[in-house]
Amino acid sequence: MNKKQMYGFLDETKATLFDISDRIWEYAETSFEEFRSSGALVSYLAENGFTIEQNVAGIETAFCATWGSGSPVIGILAEYDALAAMSQVAGKCSKEELTPNGNGHGCGHNHFGTASSGAAVAVKKYMEANGRQGTVKLFGCPAEENGSGKAFMARGGAFNGLDVAFAWHPFDVNFVWNFSTLANYQVLYKFKGIASHAAQSPHKGRSALDAVELMNVGVNFLREHVIQEARIHYAITNAGGFSPNVVQPKADVLYLIRAPKSPQVEEIYQRVNKIAQGAALMTETEMEIQFVKACANVISNKTLSGVMYENFKELALPVYTQEEQAFAKEIKASLPYAEYNLKAQCPYLPEDLLTQYSAILRKKELCDILIPFDKSFPDTLLPASTDVGDVSWNTPTAQVGTACFALGTPMHSWQLVSQGKSSVAHKGLLLAAKIIAGSAVDCLESPEIVKSAKEELTKKLGGETYKVAIPDSVNPVSVGKL
Repeated sequence: MNKKQMYGFLDETKATLFDISDRIWEYAETSFEEFRSSGALVSYLAENGFTIEQNVAGIETAFCATWGSGSPVIGILAEYDALAAMSQVAGKCSKEELTPNGNGHGCGHNHFGTASSGAAVAVKKYMEANGRQGTVKLFGCPAEENGSGKAFMARGGAFNGLDVAFAWHPFDVNFVWNFSTLANYQVLYKFKGIASHAAQSPHKGRSALDAVELMNVGVNFLREHVIQEARIHYAITNAGGFSPNVVQPKADVLYLIRAPKSPQVEEIYQRVNKIAQGAALMTETEMEIQFVKACANVISNKTLSGVMYENFKELALPVYTQEEQAFAKEIKASLPYAEYNLKAQCPYLPEDLLTQYSAILRKKELCDILIPFDKSFPDTLLPASTDVGDVSWNTPTAQVGTACFALGTPMHSWQLVSQGKSSVAHKGLLLAAKIIAGSAVDCLESPEIVKSAKEELTKKLGGETYKVAIPDSVNPVSVGKL
């Protein structure tokens, strides 16, 4: 079997992959609760001869599917979690909930996990047909959203012993990842006060909600005095109830603190803690800090990115029908802004290429071109976070994005959920599976790729070692159960 024949296998079995992706879209399970979603992938991999290890790192919805033995050991990452309150009817160009206050796949992880699993099976078929030695490990990674499942898995040693790792993500463009991301901490601050009648005896109450509001004001002032690349977000998850005539005895606020490196996040985190303590002192309330999760920044690997890019170039990009173009046009018409921003996906592009390709894409409804990549492009920072970073500190890691949605579709939007079962998304899923499978085969056939990728990672780390930012006492928890 050669690569072309391996891609033919994926074409022949694509209906199975599309069905799995659509089912996971329907399940729409959020962080650490993806039981049916992970189960669908486990069943598919087991049926194709993989040995399944479940409950990886003590996480019920994490698994590792393994086939083969010996080196190289190639890891493929799969995600399948959805987002809360993102329910949307598929194929609609207007906002319409499928389930009131239900969940939805607003980041395309139903495609992510399915394509990665398909790639793992395709590589197994190639190895069997050609008698190649090596090990393929498909990691089922829960809770990328709000849980950093891979960080907990890394803490448990799940990625130890890998030679390389490959991943992808659904996007609105075809490109190779060539950037770092922001490390982050997610922390819940819980204030406890004293309830009292807000009119008759307010002096006897101590407002937890006042403490939350004062904390938020303090952090807003802090924003001027942190590094430019840092981001601090919050959500009041418990405002103390619905009775304004009661001094609120409890209130909680969930913070997400980001910066380019984990030590920088730690420094800001300690400053936020002081503000929370100050708010508690001002209101005479009690305050509890609950560390929820953390993830590291991504260490890009140009060696493996180059391998993925070469495979990308060898494959034919999807051709879109008039119906697909028309649907994408309607989706774009529903977006609240008009100008397409390629820099948001490819910040590493030189200015001339950024201008050139931005002009091309602004005239299109769907991306039918490949954004160029070159190892000479500078390392840049994307102001977003992913727990793939924790994998990339442990083994050389590379990723691509394939066009699965109309150009300009924002992540975490109802428009993206609406496109989650579309034929365009299916085409992007299949393309991603082929790129990952082809890249894995290159590592099997050319040991020098693995050697070069490892040398690059060692050089980039510069003597630094991976340190899990999550305290040992912290266990995975669904954000809905905080």
